[in-house]
Amino acid sequence: MSSTIRNSAIVLLVLLMAGMAFTAGYLTNEFVGGRPGAAQAAEEFSLFWEAWGHVERNYSGRLPAMQRVTYGAIRGALEVLEDPYTVFIEPRAREEERDSLRGNFGGIGANITRNEAGDVLLAPIPGNPAEAAGLLEGDILLAVDGQTLGPEMTVTEIAELIRGEKGTTVTLTVRHPGATEAVEVTVERADILIPSVSYRILAEAPAVGYIQLSRFSGESAGEVEDAINALQQQGAQQLILDLRHNGGGLLNAAVEVADHFLEGGVVLYQESRGEDERVFEASEETVAPAMPLVVLVDGGTASSSEILAGALQDRDRGLLIGTQTFGKGSVQLVYDLSDGSSVHVTASRWYTPNRHEIDQQGLAPDVVVEASQEAIDAGRDEVLERAVEYLANGNS
Repeated sequence: MSSTIRNSAIVLLVLLMAGMAFTAGYLTNEFVGGRPGAAQAAEEFSLFWEAWGHVERNYSGRLPAMQRVTYGAIRGALEVLEDPYTVFIEPRAREEERDSLRGNFGGIGANITRNEAGDVLLAPIPGNPAEAAGLLEGDILLAVDGQTLGPEMTVTEIAELIRGEKGTTVTLTVRHPGATEAVEVTVERADILIPSVSYRILAEAPAVGYIQLSRFSGESAGEVEDAINALQQQGAQQLILDLRHNGGGLLNAAVEVADHFLEGGVVLYQESRGEDERVFEASEETVAPAMPLVVLVDGGTASSSEILAGALQDRDRGLLIGTQTFGKGSVQLVYDLSDGSSVHVTASRWYTPNRHEIDQQGLAPDVVVEASQEAIDAGRDEVLERAVEYLANGNS
């Protein structure tokens, strides 16, 4: 891999909720106070005040505000649960989370990279504002709203300059490919439409269709179906589904994508406190019920992507190649508290068709392949190569 590719970062100019990687299953609820046994809990908590009284009377340093003490006590109580997704969020962080969910910000729909010469290059994403405004693949970005981009600025910092409230405009000074003079292009910020699927016939294996699924959106099932149909028309007889770095998304989307490969039967089980077990099943209508299939996974494969991978693995529909998945198989309810803070509480857990618990365990691949640094530096994808080799040997 060249230093240009290795050292450049691609930033999509679109606001995504922090931690989108693992967002399948966040539901917001109003705070509800009171619970059975509250009086007993208050009595037991008197031990805390007994201990804190000694601190107040004898501590030689400066005592923190009681709000900080309260927040610390809540965090300590939640840590006893040993669940990384049941967490306490302070008011300021919670407000930022709300802003993300409201979608107050937008982008222009372009990728940004720096080349070896230090130039900032733009690549518009089809169907988005950057393309509509006249920006071109390979445009060199020189300034944002009149602010010249210095060599010390990172790609992320440049992206932040371009991002802003939807409906507002940003003026980019660019030099088009082959041109000598710079021009100004004004772009109106908006929600960015980014397909969750990309696909192609592999040049090294013309009978193998490659589908990369980056997240699970409301459009993912249709995009995967279109990709399968297009690849079949181009001669694909085998498929590779790449779920690496896919942090999740919509639960229903994962079930619908699984439905493209499974003829009926269980996709996952969901268990929730105080509720009957919920079973998600595939329909009998299937796009690719028999095409040999390999699924690529890694430590970034999480949440909804683990649901899909687990269903294909347990149902013997697809072989998993790569490394252990992340292990996010739960649903969190978000309760807003009286001071603007919130607590995220794990309320449901997901299980694969063979009842393997995903949460905090993940999925073990059938074939373990860890990419070496040597291969990465050479621009080789050893995991993909192993998948192609597996299919070429007639395995399915």
